[in-house]
Amino acid sequence: MPGASGRVAERLSPAQVSRAAELLRTGGIGAFPTETVYGLGADLFQPAAIARVFAVKGRPHFDPLIVHLAGPHWLERVVQSVSPVAQELARRFWPGPLTLILPKREEVTELVTAGLPSVGVRVPDHPLAIELLQQLDSPLVGPSANLFGQISPTTATHVLDQLESTIDFVLDGGPCRVGVESSVVLVGDDSLTLLRPGGVPYEVLRAAVPQSRWLPREEVAGHESGSLGLLSPGTLPRHYAPRTPLDLVAAGEAVPQAQRWRAEHPDHRVGVLTLRGRIDRPGVWVETLSATGDLVEAAGRLFACLRRLDALGLDRLIAERVPTPGLGHAINDRLERAARR
Repeated sequence: MPGASGRVAERLSPAQVSRAAELLRTGGIGAFPTETVYGLGADLFQPAAIARVFAVKGRPHFDPLIVHLAGPHWLERVVQSVSPVAQELARRFWPGPLTLILPKREEVTELVTAGLPSVGVRVPDHPLAIELLQQLDSPLVGPSANLFGQISPTTATHVLDQLESTIDFVLDGGPCRVGVESSVVLVGDDSLTLLRPGGVPYEVLRAAVPQSRWLPREEVAGHESGSLGLLSPGTLPRHYAPRTPLDLVAAGEAVPQAQRWRAEHPDHRVGVLTLRGRIDRPGVWVETLSATGDLVEAAGRLFACLRRLDALGLDRLIAERVPTPGLGHAINDRLERAARR
């Protein structure tokens, strides 16, 4: 499906934010940088543009979209009410990689929320994203700017690799700093639930609101078994997946497993995604997430490393789990879904 202009996407520099806002204002869609991954933006109040986002991504309509705001003062445009605990989480972590699921206003189309009465909202921690929102003066939906279920994009080039002929622009803000999607928290009447681990670790969230009651995700999962949509994006069993089959092994086992694989399949080529291990063996390609074992660096490099390995046309990828807690929980969550057959 060609872009609205009939041309390939415009690659815009940071100085061209006003051009990106103009394209969105006239019903276009395009990619913009955040601290987590690149988002595929459309004006929240233009249903045709939002429908195009779903079509371009090949995204099922039961998977809701997260809405990006210029600041907490925009909450009243999108949600009905904000509880004291939601206000505290927003105060502590916005702008930043935290999405809060709150009761939606009637003006927010059910196409965004997968038919649910709630909507996910966050304030991105990227100057270009904030400037774009302010110039547009409207919230943006912003799912990852890639084909549905595949590896998330953390550079403008990643976006163009898949979507260049189907969107109107890419606003190039360089590599994403955090590199994994936002943490998603469902704010209930008297409880909180972490639906998706992400850029703010669970331990940090709990420490920020120590008096709050946290429910396990399993206790609210019943909402996802009926006719309505998922409560949070990025929670399907298979997601973030490379084209190459991927095996997930225990921490420290990727290199030994690759050696065994090569011994059993000498004519196969294998890729290894390891936290900080190395291997020097013919037919094995290695991507190291962090030479020092830094999980912040590892999260920032995760999707880019996976993309490089996937582009090599290998027979098998082997990735190892990283230590938890902290951002290791989000990294392992992405790898588990990427490995699901």
